[in-house]
Amino acid sequence: MLLNIKKLLKISMVLGFSLFIAIFLTACNKKMSSNTDPGLSAKEKRERNIREGRGASLRGLVGGRSGTNYEFSSSNPMWRASLETLDFLPLTTVDYSGGMIITDWYSDDTNNLKSLKITVRFLSNEVRTDSLKIIVHQKNCSNTGACSINLLEDSKIKEELYAVILKKAVLFEEEKKKKKKKK
Repeated sequence: MLLNIKKLLKISMVLGFSLFIAIFLTACNKKMSSNTDPGLSAKEKRERNIREGRGASLRGLVGGRSGTNYEFSSSNPMWRASLETLDFLPLTTVDYSGGMIITDWYSDDTNNLKSLKITVRFLSNEVRTDSLKIIVHQKNCSNTGACSINLLEDSKIKEELYAVILKKAVLFEEEKKKKKKKK
């Protein structure tokens, strides 16, 4: 009787382990596609990712980067223009891979009861008007300490930020193209 229980335990452990391995392998085999353009071939996806500065190859990590052009945050004109425009503000979040810059609350010396917080989201690496989303919040505090936060939908600050960032990005893009022509 004891021998049969040991055999049953052994068989159930083998079956349980086999079931776990089967589920694990099945889960690993599923294709998880977050690709926004399913019509691209694997080669086109790789080339696009290299152009946009995503990913790394084993050859690139070991040191054989000949002929490959990686784009880093310092070479992205929209990113550089945004950071240069907002450099006077204290920044709380600067995430290149996530495509976001968030400032801390800022108020000038004339009115400490009102402060602004600016969020810049990058929707594309291209220098275009629809590549950025700028969100401006205003915090209004009373002398009693009660504060309210409002989203500024159509504000002059938002429009000016768009204009300044895009102008600088265009200049950085032109500078980048001139450097490429010289090579």
